[in-house]
Amino acid sequence: MYAIVDLETTGGLSEVDRITEVAIFIHDGSKIIDEFTSLINPEREIPPFVSRLTNISDEMVATAPHFYEVAKRIIEMTENCTIVAHNASFDYNFLKHEFKMLGFDYRKNSLCTVQLSRVILPGMRSYSLGKLCKEIGIDLSSRHRAFGDARATVTLFEMLLEKGTRGVFEEYLSLDLYSAKHHPNVSPETIENLKEETGIYYFHDQEGNIIYIGKSKNIRTRVMSHFTGNTTRKAKKLKNAIADISFECTGSELVALLKEESEIKKHQPFFNSALKRGEFRFGIYAYPNKNGYLNLMVRDKRAMKDEPVIYVYSKNRGIKMMEQMLEKFKLCQKLCGLYESRDSCFNYMVSLCNGACVGKEDVAIYNNRVEQAIAYLKGKGQNYFILDKGRHSNERTVVQIENGRYKGFGYLDMEEAYVNASALKQVIIPSNGNKDTLQIITTYLRKKKVEKIIRY
Repeated sequence: MYAIVDLETTGGLSEVDRITEVAIFIHDGSKIIDEFTSLINPEREIPPFVSRLTNISDEMVATAPHFYEVAKRIIEMTENCTIVAHNASFDYNFLKHEFKMLGFDYRKNSLCTVQLSRVILPGMRSYSLGKLCKEIGIDLSSRHRAFGDARATVTLFEMLLEKGTRGVFEEYLSLDLYSAKHHPNVSPETIENLKEETGIYYFHDQEGNIIYIGKSKNIRTRVMSHFTGNTTRKAKKLKNAIADISFECTGSELVALLKEESEIKKHQPFFNSALKRGEFRFGIYAYPNKNGYLNLMVRDKRAMKDEPVIYVYSKNRGIKMMEQMLEKFKLCQKLCGLYESRDSCFNYMVSLCNGACVGKEDVAIYNNRVEQAIAYLKGKGQNYFILDKGRHSNERTVVQIENGRYKGFGYLDMEEAYVNASALKQVIIPSNGNKDTLQIITTYLRKKKVEKIIRY
């Protein structure tokens, strides 16, 4: 049984946007046997550009039922059904989040007609619903309305059922429920207990040994992807070796990254053989030239005997960091390896370099700025706590950096005072930092927002 679904929403993010219209067709593989469609009051304003796209206005949904008023109908209709949608993850994630806000754990297997169409109907100019339907002759008279899009998806799905093979549908079935045929070695109870939360997970073999450690913002979804994403030989070997699963919720994605890194190094699981975070090929090195000026350059660590100022994952990453140092500390392009010349660097010619490249700047003055750049790269003198999401609403994670080194993390009850460093230090569980952990933290802070940084 299939529940072919289309939703209209206030935006594209399931965690912040809401449903404005729902259409569901129940299909038994041959024909439609039930259907349901309704506008939904999203309890917020619909952005103007979304209204223009869907022709659903605030006035239209003002008297429409709220999601909780139709939730029971949706649950009853879709019982024992696989969710089918065009770009299924979008519609399914919105349904799951709406039910999650009601305290209900809504889980279904799903099929995406975009993925199926690419395999069963290759060579199409586009696989967007509107363009695909036009190319293959499916009527889509009410585009960007739930009923019209869902009805067109029904016709598309029937065509795919007729042209496709059972194996294709099984391959692209996204499992969100336990299925013994996909993993006979792991108990249904183990799968059922997996959380849809941020943390790390462990795969164990029949002897209980840890054979793989992973991190995810949704432990359950990521674990299930291992059971279906088995196209490579290594993935299939891992799947067949799994006999048990354990996990730990961390709340914070940063803590999950840090814990994953340390646990992989500690247990050395067989299927984590790459250990990419331990493999730094390049570094930024400091050494004096024949005139006494400190050069600060990106080098392959295999060609260097000394320890670098800082390890970097790639040469390009190191060059970008050196460009930042060049601007921040007014260093010389040539002495940073960013400009090849027998004479001066280009910046000196345009009066942006003080002339260390041609001996015009005092050695001690220039080297002092290089030392400042080195201290900056190493994070010397940087003492701070990072406060991030906890495992529940009344908790926060705390990560400590002291003198530029990772000291550990802990959990803080929000009812406790946390305004001073001594109180925060008490919750920290000490951990041995390495060259990788600070890189993880700095990368995370550059890309993600955290709740608060407290310096001391």
